[in-house]
Amino acid sequence: MLLKIRRANGSYKVKLRQLCQRDQQNWMSLWQGYQAFYQVEIDPQITEKTFSRLLDPDEAMYCLVIEEQEKLIGFVHFIFHRSTWTIGDYCYLQDLFVAPNARVKGLGRKLIEAVYEKAAERQCSRVYWLTHESNEQARRLYDNIAINAGFIQYRKNLE
Repeated sequence: MLLKIRRANGSYKVKLRQLCQRDQQNWMSLWQGYQAFYQVEIDPQITEKTFSRLLDPDEAMYCLVIEEQEKLIGFVHFIFHRSTWTIGDYCYLQDLFVAPNARVKGLGRKLIEAVYEKAAERQCSRVYWLTHESNEQARRLYDNIAINAGFIQYRKNLE
């Protein structure tokens, strides 16, 4: 799907599409940028497994990317799963990242809206995600396109 993005000096088109095998190098670059943003290092073995899961049609994990001139500039990872509260699935938007030089162009919003569409196609009853409380720029966007449900995450790592 072609998206028209507006800039101060005119507009340009980018492509929104599903991740494919040939994207591995470009996706890896964005994935490393995402990890740097959150100040984490994910084991390369986990990264390899994640990439293969995102491509596997039998997995419930998906990835949409935004491509500009054959280079990826953004991605969103999402997972469909059951809920005890509804008949329809939920959609968990797990990771969203836009390259720093491509931000403030509405691409994050376009990626989230594309997940909304995929979730509606699957008759999900909810799309939800987490973000760090310090991620102010993203939270400004999120406050305009979703509801902050007020939940606090608790976690116990088992690995």
